[in-house]
Amino acid sequence: MSPRKSLLPGISTDWLSDTLYALGWSTVKKLPESAAVLLGRQIADLTWKRRGKGIQRLEANLARVVPDASPERLAELSRAGMRSYMRYWMESFRLPAWSKERIRTGFDPEDVHHLTDGLASDRGVILALPHMGNYDLAGVWVTTKLNTPFTTVAQRLEPASVYDRFVAYREGLGMEVLPHTGGAAFGTLARRLRAGGLVCLVADRDLSSSGIPVTFFGEETKMPAGPAMLALQTGAMLLPVTLWYDDGPVMRGRVHPEIEVPQAGTRTEKAAAMTQTLADVFASGIADHPEDWHMLQRLWLADLEPRAPEVRATGTESAA
Repeated sequence: MSPRKSLLPGISTDWLSDTLYALGWSTVKKLPESAAVLLGRQIADLTWKRRGKGIQRLEANLARVVPDASPERLAELSRAGMRSYMRYWMESFRLPAWSKERIRTGFDPEDVHHLTDGLASDRGVILALPHMGNYDLAGVWVTTKLNTPFTTVAQRLEPASVYDRFVAYREGLGMEVLPHTGGAAFGTLARRLRAGGLVCLVADRDLSSSGIPVTFFGEETKMPAGPAMLALQTGAMLLPVTLWYDDGPVMRGRVHPEIEVPQAGTRTEKAAAMTQTLADVFASGIADHPEDWHMLQRLWLADLEPRAPEVRATGTESAA
């Protein structure tokens, strides 16, 4: 699971980025929840009004999700999207201070039996998520409510100090975090799954050169090969998960049915079919809750070709 872009657009120095994240975890977690909610909304509205590149990219992405939306509707969605995004951050900064009861009641997923049945089968389970809602909260709910540890993967980006903070933060929440260095993480993930364990991967944005082509909201892009390849290699269940917020303090979500391995085809063809099905499930969940999809980066191939260099991210991105 991955942290997102810098909270303050335009700030890119390693020292300042590290300082801001450190202040977030040391200060925001001490605020009353109502104050943190208000602060997050104020930051979101200020960022949205600045109309920076992230907001423009978010609206361009949402235009694919809601193709009949007027400019006014897209602006409304992007504003709601930034408020959802900052809610993610305020919650994440405060999660280490949440009580176990607050964690257990802070997430209410539907159809969680797909996950619990899969864990009981000892086949191993892969949860694949898009950049929706707060997957850190979903993860700590799994480790707390279900008393189930899991393994995830983080892409190492600069500055290293921020990466280290995120790793320490997630490990403190009960997650095993592996660096995404070439293909080294794949073998460890496969071993965890063969032992009946749980693996969680954010899987709607390809960060490698080995992504699988899919059609997503009617246009071509690539998504990580890891979830499907792990399922094929280990026999583990592949379960998509989508997350969203409503007007209350509890995050909602859904554990979708297993994406089964096709009966026919080569290994490559099976992985492609499974990844396309995963993309279709993601698209359905995002279409229902577009404001909770926090995609402020280029995603579709039409936007990546020719591929212009992106501003260096701070933190990490998950991939496998």
